[in-house]
Amino acid sequence: MRVALAAAVRTLPRGAGLAYEPKFDGHRLVIVRTAEDVVLQARSGRIVTSAFPDLAAAALLLPAATVLDGEVVVWHAGRTDFALVQRRAAATPARAAVLAQSLPASYAAFDVLELAGLDLRARPYERRRALLVDLLMPLGPPLQPVPMTTDPELAATWYETLPASGIEGLVVKRLDQAYPAGRRGWQKLRHTDVRDAAVVGYTGTPRRPLALVLVLPVGDETPLVSSPLTAALRAEVAAEVASRTAAATATATARPLATVTAIGLGEVPFRPLDPPLTAEVRHTSTRHPPPEVLRLRSDL
Repeated sequence: MRVALAAAVRTLPRGAGLAYEPKFDGHRLVIVRTAEDVVLQARSGRIVTSAFPDLAAAALLLPAATVLDGEVVVWHAGRTDFALVQRRAAATPARAAVLAQSLPASYAAFDVLELAGLDLRARPYERRRALLVDLLMPLGPPLQPVPMTTDPELAATWYETLPASGIEGLVVKRLDQAYPAGRRGWQKLRHTDVRDAAVVGYTGTPRRPLALVLVLPVGDETPLVSSPLTAALRAEVAAEVASRTAAATATATARPLATVTAIGLGEVPFRPLDPPLTAEVRHTSTRHPPPEVLRLRSDL
């Protein structure tokens, strides 16, 4: 299932026919309710059903042949906590059952792509939104529709006040818009100057990656080497590499190393990643200093 994506903007879009939703800080997740069971798919396409047994159980109440798009979050101390979502997503099946009790997940649904076997992706967002609300409101938590408004002033208030709850910005959609699968057809306004970057490779070894090789959404798309990864990020990248299929991992390991020019280091060998990952990075310019990787992403 190819999900819709959002392009970053620097100011709040305004105008007739726009809808505004809070941008939750979690993991992108597609819920597929089949005739017999539930399948949970990450943005990458990886199946993560075993990591969220609480959401899978709740989704059994959905009509068969229903597909939702949304964000899985974990609330802690009155705000969403991205680190706890990562902890849930990385859990083994046995550990996931325990964490489902101590760190229950919530699902912030922002679209319905299929309902009882009817493909809705070509329908306008306004109609899909109405169907989503009608579907989920009777069920209640942990499956809930995200708030939405067509009032830009209320959206601006959300943007200023909701960060205290862990909301990282807004997503803006056209009311008449079909679901833009695989395209950046939505817009997102974040509070920080953080950017999404494509992770096309990493330096070091699969078990101990040292830095990421990034293509930034600005400049000439020349790959750059990030600053050294923190211990937590090294472990996360290593786990992501290890989670890929044995054949893909073997191919990536056996593939001849590519090289990239790093400021002050010259030509640096790295291991390519195909398909790329996505990471949030902070940088003051395209090359000086090297981009700082904040975290891997699987959401918008």
